[in-house]
Amino acid sequence: MNSKPTIPVGGQALVEGVMFQGRTESASAIRRKDDSIETFEQPRILVPWVQSLKKVPFLRGVVALYESLKNGSAHMNFASDRYDVDPSEDAAPEEEEKKQSFLMIAIVAIVGIVSYLFGKLIFNVTPALLASLFQDVPLFSGHVIQNLLEGGIKLVLLLSYLYLISLTPLIKRVFQYHGAEHKVINCYESGQPITVENVRASSRLHYRCGSSFILFTVFVGIGVYMIVPIDPLWLRLVSRIALLPVVIGISFEVLQFTNRFRDHHLLSFLGKPGLSLQLLTTREPNDEQIEVAIKAFETWEQAELGETVVQREG
Repeated sequence: MNSKPTIPVGGQALVEGVMFQGRTESASAIRRKDDSIETFEQPRILVPWVQSLKKVPFLRGVVALYESLKNGSAHMNFASDRYDVDPSEDAAPEEEEKKQSFLMIAIVAIVGIVSYLFGKLIFNVTPALLASLFQDVPLFSGHVIQNLLEGGIKLVLLLSYLYLISLTPLIKRVFQYHGAEHKVINCYESGQPITVENVRASSRLHYRCGSSFILFTVFVGIGVYMIVPIDPLWLRLVSRIALLPVVIGISFEVLQFTNRFRDHHLLSFLGKPGLSLQLLTTREPNDEQIEVAIKAFETWEQAELGETVVQREG
């Protein structure tokens, strides 16, 4: 067995593929419709002042989320643009730019719009509105009970949303690639050779997963919103949006804490709720999907060890 690696790596599932990113590089691989595997790599652009902010506790979570979304969008575009392109069009790049898959562009656009509306409006405002309807009911009145009720409604909405989208064939395959991504990272962090057999035997759950982060925002939000009055209603609704960066910052620190102590016999339980949610957001991948994830990882590792860094002033 190899010694445990020291290069931190994260990842993301794509349409028919996986992306990995580290300190300086990101790379992805997708399975195209002709069964070939295509890769894409991109050096991270490190802005000095942004990197400085990432060293500030509670603020670094917001910055890390922004960087992750920004970097991930390039790989998502690559996956949606390339996986369904006919291989015969590779020889005609000018035509290829004109013949992007309408279906995949539409799906990605719809998922993006729904995710945005769900995150910004439904997921933050609707629970507060629903909880306020019971404000005059003795059993559900009071500041603390109202916040707990709001958090409970938000948790139900989150679980329902994830379950419903997991029933669609497209998202089910994305969740399989999500599982493949976790398996590769777990295999890598355990120091084992990255082979299909070793990856298959690794866990599809990981303490640093974004699913865990989302769940932590629900629990952290309950505590943060305790400091804000629930009356008038407009203040309650506005505060849910205004305090979102605070919730994100604290949740990121909680995620890092649970990952740091995941092997501690007393503190490892703190990450269990997030791991339980991953039973819904990941699926067991097949060997072909694992091969794609391994290819993405190998492409990332080769680029990362080359230490290609793009520095930008300002």
